[in-house]
Amino acid sequence: MGRREFLMSAGGGLAGAGRLWAVRERPNIVYILADDLGWGDLGCYNRESAAPTPNADRLASQGVRFTDMHSPSAVCTPTRYGVMTGRYCWRSRLKKGVLNGYSPNLIEPDRLTVPGLLKSQGYYTAGVGKWHLGLGTKEQTDYSSPLTPGPRNHGFDYYYGIPASLDMDPYVYFENERVEAPPTGRTDGQNSPRGVFWRAGAAAPGFRVEDTLPKLTAKALDVLRERANTPRQPFFFYFALTAPHTPWVPVQGFRGRSKAGDYGDFVTQVDDVVGQVTRLLDESNLGRNTLLVFTSDNGAHWTPEDKAKYAHRANANWRGMKADIWDAGHRIPFMARWPGRIRPNSVSRELGCLVDLAATVADVTGARLPRDAAEDSFSLLPALRGGRGIRKAVVHHSNDGMFSIRQDNWKLSLGRGSGGFSQPVRLEVKAGEPEGELYDIAADPGETRDLYSARPDVVKRLTELLEKWKSDGRSRPS
Repeated sequence: MGRREFLMSAGGGLAGAGRLWAVRERPNIVYILADDLGWGDLGCYNRESAAPTPNADRLASQGVRFTDMHSPSAVCTPTRYGVMTGRYCWRSRLKKGVLNGYSPNLIEPDRLTVPGLLKSQGYYTAGVGKWHLGLGTKEQTDYSSPLTPGPRNHGFDYYYGIPASLDMDPYVYFENERVEAPPTGRTDGQNSPRGVFWRAGAAAPGFRVEDTLPKLTAKALDVLRERANTPRQPFFFYFALTAPHTPWVPVQGFRGRSKAGDYGDFVTQVDDVVGQVTRLLDESNLGRNTLLVFTSDNGAHWTPEDKAKYAHRANANWRGMKADIWDAGHRIPFMARWPGRIRPNSVSRELGCLVDLAATVADVTGARLPRDAAEDSFSLLPALRGGRGIRKAVVHHSNDGMFSIRQDNWKLSLGRGSGGFSQPVRLEVKAGEPEGELYDIAADPGETRDLYSARPDVVKRLTELLEKWKSDGRSRPS
């Protein structure tokens, strides 16, 4: 059953779900996705963090904090595809890397998405922030024409945001299918000091990168206030932050708040955004029946040079950084609050992945996923509520397309090197040398002792499992 057939059959699904709703009020779902926020940036994960994050810490105390949550990719576009579709992005036409601001739409026309699923269940669906999944069908996006297909072709009732990362042109805001102002101006870009980077290119007149996070936050709060005045319809709100990804441009009031330079100050500003959203939910009485999630699309781009300059460890002690196949590339903060359903101040060590949003919201709302949708998604609901997780293995993917698979305590990488930004990116394999890397994550979380040659049985088992999932086109049982 494809997306069209699923939506056409939603009447039957709504009737069945209605019997569930008679005894269980459907929750609102708010999903805040930070951009390049590391596992060690938040105080609730890393007591040595040099960036104050009181709002995220408070949110963690009000719900559950996952310690073994992963993004499906170590870079942003593939992760966003996975969040929206419940499917690993390497199954799509984008085999590695990220899109740019002129790329065509990546999500397949008939593919069921999280907002599409929830819309079929009677939800209002809105998004604000970084899209980065391409707009339109042309080889280069035409910003003078309607930006379709885009978010509203994939289940959103409303979307306001920017096309790609905040360091990519064109620098414009778009609302639904139209830009707010056309990119008739230009910026020369900047690459100094460290992290204050954006590319030269087209820009809307008056566009300033430092205004972007505050402007998107204001829009997000407006959307939530509107929902507070429409209490009878549940809603899904996707808030994709542009920070703390480059450019690191904290506004006045946050400068100097951390001990990790512009980056740490920007993390503190991100934390304030989380606080603004949480306060509005609580003050408007939306919070009592809202599943609120705060997470990140991949690890932080915190280099060895940054570590030498600051005591801050944005990725804690996990190996590597953003883009890498090593754990710092994809092990991410993830916390969720749902009053009365999720136990406050709890910690889950269950394995999870951001592709699991689709199966989770289906579980929460009583919907049934079609076989040809969310092929890699497993429900997090049991783990959210303090039980054992359903997911037993996960596939990781690096910026340059290196694969890794994790099952239980074993992690196998099908290549040697980081596959991302850390050096060495790829090691040339000579005759007789190991072709990959194998680590016992439970005994060696820093990935320092390669057991590839010592455990050929594990290498064989995990390689065969990954190849099966590739050939099957799915990892979720049909």
